[in-house]
Amino acid sequence: MENWKFALSSIRSHKMRSFLTMLGIIIGVAAVVLIMGLGNGMRQSVTDSVTGDKDTVQVYYEAKGEELDPAYADLSQPTKPVKEVWLEQVARQTPGIDSYFVTNSLTSSISLQKKTVKNVNITGASQGYFKAKKLEMLTGRSLQDNDYKNFSRVIVIDQMVAKKLFETNGDALNQVVTIGNNDYRVIGVYKNKDTAIGAYGEIGTALVANTQLAAENNTDAIGQIFFHVTDVKNSSSVAKDAAKRLTQLAQDDNGEYKAADMSSALDQVNTIFGTITTVVGAIAGISLLVGGIGVMNIMLVSVTERTREIGLRKALGATRRKILTQFLIESMVLTILGGLIGLGFAALVVGPIGNTMDLKATVSLGVAMGSIAFSAAVGIIFGLLPANKASKLDPIEALRYD
Repeated sequence: MENWKFALSSIRSHKMRSFLTMLGIIIGVAAVVLIMGLGNGMRQSVTDSVTGDKDTVQVYYEAKGEELDPAYADLSQPTKPVKEVWLEQVARQTPGIDSYFVTNSLTSSISLQKKTVKNVNITGASQGYFKAKKLEMLTGRSLQDNDYKNFSRVIVIDQMVAKKLFETNGDALNQVVTIGNNDYRVIGVYKNKDTAIGAYGEIGTALVANTQLAAENNTDAIGQIFFHVTDVKNSSSVAKDAAKRLTQLAQDDNGEYKAADMSSALDQVNTIFGTITTVVGAIAGISLLVGGIGVMNIMLVSVTERTREIGLRKALGATRRKILTQFLIESMVLTILGGLIGLGFAALVVGPIGNTMDLKATVSLGVAMGSIAFSAAVGIIFGLLPANKASKLDPIEALRYD
């Protein structure tokens, strides 16, 4: 306990020097914690994007001999021609499923007079899509029964597309936009929670009736098949059951329907982001080592300045071990305090920084504890040389030091 008091007393008597000594540790810990927090936020964001809605499962077609890994299968491409009456039957007869929806997708530009939004993901969605996705409408309405029956050229755009084409979301309503050679009337703006990034920046999304999109492209092929499940806990087995029933109905000897299992993709995501976060965190951790060298230099100066004090303590009976322990503790207190300040700063700013990037970035308990433990280790390692030098001083020579 006495050594801790000596350490704190020494730090208080040289406040500015102590702060500057801790600065490298503060910056190093803050950088590492921020990178880990933002990295975990990015990983969670990508994971949520891969898994999608937990109450929605996807089924795709796999031809014999392809042996596709569901994680890498191009699920956006048209599957083996499937009849919607089969999907209705599967949804009706499969326990744990209450509805289905299908989509077709294409990438195109949306134009309004001289304004153009490139690389927009246009999705032709069936009626069940809106119920399953629980879209948050910012203004206007979603697609309704008559839009499908009448093959209406109406469109619902996301907030990003609306922002680029109009002053406000409300200004978008009833405006006519152009996709390819076709005009569509905007009937609503919705909040897209899964905005992606592409070559042109953020990728906008828009929704039209799948019946209208299919008619314009002269095809009735279904691109993607989804089922809405009521038993989320057993969604994997429910999806497999649905795929099996659909295969039986299709009676196709050239392939079968399978449930998309994204566990492989999730493993890849976790591995990639884990590696990236670790490497970048290690690079940021170099500043911790630089901070440790700074601590060692100041502690060596402190030993020189306090040579007479060390000699006096030894003359009064202090052992080499006590002197060694005193300076190690002083070094460790410096780095731990620096680590706590850096951790506190990172914890305060990681949330706001994450919000600007639409990430749920937080500092985990493991990262917090690890950063403090590493700070303490830096203090011990880089304080060992000065502490050893102090403990080896000859008391007589030390008392003569001027």
